[in-house]
Amino acid sequence: MFKTVTPEQAGISSREVSRFINYLNDNSLRIHSLLLIRDDKMFTEAYWKPFNKDFCHRQYSQTKSFVGVAIGLLISDGLLSLDDKISKFFGDKIDDVDSASHYLLNQTIEQMLTMSTVGEGKIWLREKAYDRTHLYFNNRPYVKMPGALWEYDSPGSQILSCLVEKVTGMSIFEFLNSRIFSQLGTFKNAKMLKTPNGDTWGDSAMICTPRDMASFAKLIMDNGNYQGKSLINEDYVKTATSKVVDNSEVKLGSVFGNGYGYQIWRAPRDGYAFVGMGGQITVTIPSKRLIFVINSDTQGNASAYDIIVNGFISFIVDRIADTPLLPDANAYLKLAEQINHLELFALKGIDNNELKDMLNGQTYICDANNLGITKFKFTFNENGGEFAYTNEQGDKVIPFGVNKNAFGKFPQLGYSKEFGGVPTSDGHTYNDAVSLRFTKKNKIQMLVQIIDEYFGTILATFAFVDNEVACKFVPAAEYFLREYDGYFIARAQNE
Repeated sequence: MFKTVTPEQAGISSREVSRFINYLNDNSLRIHSLLLIRDDKMFTEAYWKPFNKDFCHRQYSQTKSFVGVAIGLLISDGLLSLDDKISKFFGDKIDDVDSASHYLLNQTIEQMLTMSTVGEGKIWLREKAYDRTHLYFNNRPYVKMPGALWEYDSPGSQILSCLVEKVTGMSIFEFLNSRIFSQLGTFKNAKMLKTPNGDTWGDSAMICTPRDMASFAKLIMDNGNYQGKSLINEDYVKTATSKVVDNSEVKLGSVFGNGYGYQIWRAPRDGYAFVGMGGQITVTIPSKRLIFVINSDTQGNASAYDIIVNGFISFIVDRIADTPLLPDANAYLKLAEQINHLELFALKGIDNNELKDMLNGQTYICDANNLGITKFKFTFNENGGEFAYTNEQGDKVIPFGVNKNAFGKFPQLGYSKEFGGVPTSDGHTYNDAVSLRFTKKNKIQMLVQIIDEYFGTILATFAFVDNEVACKFVPAAEYFLREYDGYFIARAQNE
C-alpha cells in the first residue's frame, strides 16, 4: 500500500525527522514504533527494538474508531439509523424497563458515537462484570442527560461493538474484515481480544501492526475510497472525522480538546485522530496528506499525549514543504543509522560498585505488606542480575539488565489472556523488559515493562539505610499488576 521514500522526497528534511525522534527519546517516553506517511509514501518507519514491523501491538482505545466505522457501514446498509434508540436492540439486557432511566432508554446511537451519553465512563472498574452489556443497562448509580455534555464513555463504545455483533451475527472483526480489511490486504495477522462472556472487547482490544493502522488511516483520509471503490460511505466518513460535538469542557487546553466526531477525535491543524491508552495514536492532517502512527506505553504519564502530538506538529507538520526537497544523502544516512540503533527505553544511572557489592546475595526480610512480599534479594553478574522474591504465589525471579533491558517473562501467574479480566490457570505469563539503575549512593530503581498483548509497568524503588530498606512499588496498567502497588520496609537478614 505504501511506497518507501526519503523524507526529502516527501518534502521534509531528514534532520527534522531525526530531531523529532530525539525529542521523543529526550522526554523519556517508552516509544515502540513510529510511522510517518505522506499520501501513499512512507518516509519514516522506526521501531525501538525488540519491536518490529510484524509485531501486532495492542491498540487500546484506537479500537473505538473501528467500531465507529462499523456502525457507519450498518447505517449505509439500512440496518441502523443515527436516531435509533440503543435500548430497542438490548431489551433482553434490561432487567426492569419500568424502573430504568428514561434518559438511558432514549439515548440514541448518534449520542453514543459522539460520547454525549448518560455517562459513567469507568463502569468496568466499578464492577467486575461477566456480561458488560447487562451491566451497562442496569445498576447505575446515576445517569446524565444524553446529548447535552461530552464525557469519555468507554462502556458506550463497547455497547456499540456489541450492537454490530448483534445485528450482523458476526464478530466485529469478522465483519470489518469482510468489508474493509480483506479489500485493503492488511490486518492479516490482527485480532481482537474478548470480554469475559465472549463478546469482542470492542472499546480496547484491537491488536494489529502499525502498518495496519496506517492503512486504515489512509482509507479514512481518502473518505472511505480505495482503488476506485467506495468501502465506506463518503458522507459518513466526512461527518465522523468532523467536529460533531464540543469536548472542551473536559479536554480544555489538550491537543485533543478540539472536538469529537463519531468515535474519532479532532486534532490540531484541522486534523483528526484515533487515540488509545498508553500512547497509541494515529493522527491525520488532510491538508498536508500526512499520517502519523505511533505505538508506545506511556501509562502513568498524563502529559504524554500532548508531548507526542505537539512534537509531531512542531517538527513535522509545520515544517513540511508542499514539494520535494533536494536530496541530502548525509542527513538521510545519519537518520537511517539512528533508526537502526533505536532500543526500548531503559533506566540509566550511575556506577555504584560499593552498593552493588553490599547487596549482592543479601536477603532482606519484609514487614507485613499489601504486596504479599515476604523476602527478596538482588544478585549481580556480568549480564545484569536477578531480583528474587517470595510472594503469595511462591518464589519468583526477575532477570534485569543494569542500565539496559533484559528480556524475559514476568513471573506473576493468573493474568488474562484472550478474555480480558478472566484469570488464567495454565501457567501463562507476559513477556517483559526489565532494567535497573543506581541513582545515588544508597538508592536503586527497577523498571519492569510488560510488552505483550497487555502492556504495563512497575517502577520499584529501594532506598537503603544501614541494614534497612524502604521499598516502594508503583504500577501503571489496566486490570493487572495491582498486586505490585505499595510501600513497605525490609531488613537485612543476618546469615
